[in-house]
Amino acid sequence: MNWRTDFSLSKHVTRLLLLLATRHVYTHGRSLPDRSEWGEEREVAVMDVMRAVRVRSFAWQAMRPGQNPTSMLVLKGGEEKWGGAMSEQPLPQPRSSMREALEKEDKEKAAAAKEKEKAAVPKNGGGGKNGGGNGGGNGGAGAQPGEETTREIQVVREAYRREPAGSAYVMPEEPPAMVELVGWYLYGFCSYFITHLLLPVLFPAIITQVAFPASDFTPDAKYIVKGATCSIHEMSMYQRLTKHSIAIDGSRLSPLGWSGLSWAIGILIAAPILTQAAHHLDRGQYQSLILIAATSFGSFFCLLTGFFKTVWVFLFYILFIGSSIIVAEAVHTRNLGLMIRGLAAHDSGKHLVLRRRAAASQLTLYCTAIGGIGAALMAAFMYHMLRRTDQLTGLWVVSIFSGLIWFIGICHGLFTNRPSSSSPTTAFEPNFFTKLSYSMTLVRYPQAIGSLVAVFLSSFATMCIFTSGTLYAIGGVCIKPVLVLVLWILYFLFPLISLPLLHPIQIIIRADAVRMQLLGFIICLFVSGAGFYFKSHRWRAAHIIVIALVQSTANGVLYSFGRILLLDASPPGKEGAFAVWYAFVRCVGAMIGFAAASAGPGRAGGSFAAAFLGSFLGIIVLIFGNVSNIGALKAAGHLKGMEDEKRLGMEKGEGMSAVADSGEGRGRAVYGIRYGVAPAIPVRIMGDTKKKPIE
Repeated sequence: MNWRTDFSLSKHVTRLLLLLATRHVYTHGRSLPDRSEWGEEREVAVMDVMRAVRVRSFAWQAMRPGQNPTSMLVLKGGEEKWGGAMSEQPLPQPRSSMREALEKEDKEKAAAAKEKEKAAVPKNGGGGKNGGGNGGGNGGAGAQPGEETTREIQVVREAYRREPAGSAYVMPEEPPAMVELVGWYLYGFCSYFITHLLLPVLFPAIITQVAFPASDFTPDAKYIVKGATCSIHEMSMYQRLTKHSIAIDGSRLSPLGWSGLSWAIGILIAAPILTQAAHHLDRGQYQSLILIAATSFGSFFCLLTGFFKTVWVFLFYILFIGSSIIVAEAVHTRNLGLMIRGLAAHDSGKHLVLRRRAAASQLTLYCTAIGGIGAALMAAFMYHMLRRTDQLTGLWVVSIFSGLIWFIGICHGLFTNRPSSSSPTTAFEPNFFTKLSYSMTLVRYPQAIGSLVAVFLSSFATMCIFTSGTLYAIGGVCIKPVLVLVLWILYFLFPLISLPLLHPIQIIIRADAVRMQLLGFIICLFVSGAGFYFKSHRWRAAHIIVIALVQSTANGVLYSFGRILLLDASPPGKEGAFAVWYAFVRCVGAMIGFAAASAGPGRAGGSFAAAFLGSFLGIIVLIFGNVSNIGALKAAGHLKGMEDEKRLGMEKGEGMSAVADSGEGRGRAVYGIRYGVAPAIPVRIMGDTKKKPIE
């Protein structure tokens, strides 16, 4: 036996052992920078070892009695091959990824189909009527260059319109850097209070001061609620807030109703803008500019609320701010989807599901908790300014500070920019209808539609409970203003404790986004049911505070996991289109919940009944609507990599056999070499030693 065989085998085995040692260091010490590079080196080392084993086996066969040692041929690379003993089948090459193998296979099929089309062209024109023997007539002439160009453009347009789900050519995302995470959390802190406090609480209070000043209002001499006499000064604000004092075309609206109407108009105006923004979020390169522009535009109108003492101008303020927050939240949600995909880029199968679940819940739960801090600060500042004599100026100052804090959120756009990873290579700009068709991509995914319905119902129920509970606490129970402040602060700050504690519990019990949303809906069902059942009783302050603490947790859970479930249902490269729908539907649900609660402020039972019905329908949708977290991931193509590896392992039998990781299904593969009949040898797969025959 030649000494080169032993040397080659020992060299490759030593290299593989070193790689396994460094892998152990990476697993426990986190010293290696890139897992994908280690995976490729491991595969190359495994292939080298298998080649050396193969050469050594043929060397043993050649040294048996009766073999002709002169049949050995020395190859260029130093390896030795025995003629007549070794199969002519080529060795498989190590793969960098299963996706690349599939892409290569698709390209080969497309090239073969194209060759067939070219070969079929002369048959149609060879014996043309006017073409003679050379086929030069009209029937034998090939397609003109202009016709070929037109056909190619048409094919590209059709491919762009189809937009197949789970595109195999989307580049992987990088994990978020620390500065990107800081910017993402900062924007949650600076924008959470816009839809939870600014639009439903601050603007109705400002409109009340403009439409019905305290100097023009004569309060009731005596205000009695459920046998308790309320302070006239304390009830002045509530009476003006609910009084129908704004005349519009023969009808009158209260400041609450005018705020709801302006909010609804702003949502309608934002709809056509969002259809165009969806395309730019997924196909553009400057998504951060969209976030900066929307945030700057909305925060600018927060500064102007006190300049004009007329009610009509607030229609434009609210609709511009409402449309801006929808666009900005869509960008914020889209970046969350890309960060989750980057954190789970090196996992597959069950590990990908667990990794996405842990990363997504941690990011969004912490962001919701941090956003509650900003809302609590603005609530305390609003209460402080309402104690001033000039309440309109004080509320204007609160609006100015709200705009400034919201403007600070542009740091998220400055700290990060995740451009599109699946931009089309077309030379034409899609028109309005093409972008509109792209924004409707979500309708082809039933799991995403079910999650959107759950988002709408959760937003409706939580906003309805918050608004009706606040109005009932002020006008129905007649609690002190300082207790209203305590109620708001506890409502916004308690998720800072409950949500981070809920995250490890979710990981331990392995609850997905659907089950966590069911938990939130059940809590809302309990709170709204209790409010409806005890609507005729006089609630104590302690009861209201307990209800606020429980409901704040439900609001945080529904807000967080509704977004996670929709992002799980969005295919790679289309997070922008799905995030636009999420932001729009969530804002619509909040607006309708606010309108339902403010329509009858003195009839809290109806508002609680509406919230109870919304929570019940949300549970029905999640249970019987065929909505599941794993189903959403599969439909979106996030688990397609594991299926591709299994398919390659079954279909590409010549020269390659994939041995999937048992138990966890991570999709890692170890390649064997087919060269006739070989005895079973122990194969090490992710720490488990099993006997696997080399096919």
